[in-house]
Amino acid sequence: MQTIDTYDFSGKKALIRVDFNVPLDENFVVTDDTRIKAALPTIKKVIESGGAAIIMSHFGRPKSGPEDKYSMKHLVGHFSKLLEVEVKLAPDCIGEEVKNIANALQPGEVLLLENLRFHKGEEKGDEEFAAQLSANGDCWINDAFGTAHRAHASTAVMAKFFPNDKMFGYLIESEVESLDKVLKSPSRPLTAIMGGAKVSTKITIIENLLDKVDNLILGGGMTYTFVKADGGTIGDSICENDFLETAKNIEKLAAEKGVKIYMATDVVAADSFSPDANTQVVAAGAIPDGWQGLDAGPESIKMLKKVIEESGTILWNGPVGVFEFEKFAVGSKAVGDAIVAATKKGAFSLVGGGDSVACVNKFGFTDGVSYISTAGGALLEYLEGKSLPGVAAVRGE
Repeated sequence: MQTIDTYDFSGKKALIRVDFNVPLDENFVVTDDTRIKAALPTIKKVIESGGAAIIMSHFGRPKSGPEDKYSMKHLVGHFSKLLEVEVKLAPDCIGEEVKNIANALQPGEVLLLENLRFHKGEEKGDEEFAAQLSANGDCWINDAFGTAHRAHASTAVMAKFFPNDKMFGYLIESEVESLDKVLKSPSRPLTAIMGGAKVSTKITIIENLLDKVDNLILGGGMTYTFVKADGGTIGDSICENDFLETAKNIEKLAAEKGVKIYMATDVVAADSFSPDANTQVVAAGAIPDGWQGLDAGPESIKMLKKVIEESGTILWNGPVGVFEFEKFAVGSKAVGDAIVAATKKGAFSLVGGGDSVACVNKFGFTDGVSYISTAGGALLEYLEGKSLPGVAAVRGE
């Protein structure tokens, strides 16, 4: 398989699928450019190796055809500044005019195509649309892990038109490599920390992980569904009553597979869901009426830190409390501290999922963990054990 490091880009026009779906304020100013920055190494590699780069991305959710607010023209200035190259903007992403602009590109030049989703064929995975896109370049690089779980024209179908000239960009390469380090060749013990409010959104991931992990730490709101399933009283804590059986089954499966499940045994309970609620520390299965568990308690934190710090590989997906409120961020911060400590000792740590990443940024753990995944849905589907079309297409699976 070709890689971005073995491929000869000199004189070539490389079509690079990136994820530039970034937030803008009301004046169309980019408010978070993390995704654009993440794509720069791949683009620079192409133009520094004597190629021209043709950048393709979706942006927002245009309903039917072109919409001014979803035009790439709002991103081209910011992108040019970050890349330190004057990026050209195409009037569309397919068609004769675009093809001519692409053909005229000189080595080192960069062209940003207009929003792929202005055409219905992108999300439909339409082969004819993919053929027209492919006419703009000589090779295809998929570097959009955030959309790798979608079988769209630019993320998967394009592979058909570049049987020998397709490869991953650096971002996807590092995402897949890091995930495989956790899921396929972890240093033991492997500990997964699954947090968040609901069991329902994480069931398939938890079930898939039970075949892989040594320790499973369950945190956040989903804990209370398990506590209630085990006969505890949880006051007004969040709970999915439809999933009590599921929770019991997960515990049973874990026991059969020799996976240790850890949950908070004591919690910080609050008399309302607010940053300045009254609090008390109570046993997880004895929360009084009118109170709700919003964070792990001190004893639980000690236990969780010990498990994490003794791990060889750590996956963190979801906080263990309402970390947005200072009062209830102690557990999540302690988990972060323990992951950083374990990483210092040589463990491999991967943080993924919006809330965990927000947590890591908020408490400044960014440099202390091994890898931070920027992908939402794609990451979750990979953890569920699903094949991702955007990854399979490049690998020829």
